[in-house]
Amino acid sequence: MVIKPMLAYVRTLLTEVLNEGDVAVDATVGNGHDTLFLAQLVGESGRVYGFDIQAEALASARARLEEAGVAERAAFFLESHAEMREFVPAGVKAVTFNLGYLPGGDLSVVTTEASTVPALQAALDLLVPGGILSVMLYAGHDEGKVESEAVLDWAHHLHKKEAHVLMYRFWNQKNSPPILLAIEKRGRL
Repeated sequence: MVIKPMLAYVRTLLTEVLNEGDVAVDATVGNGHDTLFLAQLVGESGRVYGFDIQAEALASARARLEEAGVAERAAFFLESHAEMREFVPAGVKAVTFNLGYLPGGDLSVVTTEASTVPALQAALDLLVPGGILSVMLYAGHDEGKVESEAVLDWAHHLHKKEAHVLMYRFWNQKNSPPILLAIEKRGRL
């Protein structure tokens, strides 16, 4: 299929930008699928920083990475993604956000615009030129609609000299299909 499903497209972007020894951030760890993928891409000398506000999410992710034999490549923080500047050094090559709620978890605990928009700006600031920021938006629940609108507004107002912003969505699907934003930081490598 020429048109890739969104998560496959995100993985293509990440594969193109991340190399052995790079630094990446999973801003919304969840069950750790993205964290594991990032840890595999950055290799033995790379580092992945993972954030989630739910201890069960971090425990699940840690177990997933241990099972794959790459747990030493990741540092997990039981913190809001909005706090990443306090824990992550500059020089990041990729940051992923998968907004909404923890699949299989407490559906009342969701990401919100109040923390997500500052986290996105922090992520963009930490990225090296040419680095990628991916954001999966889910507007299928009330807070998701509000958050998605705020994130889209933030991204729309990024200056073209600061970042290239791509919006990827399936237009003819019903029931609030997800939207992917892929943001490449501009500047020299």
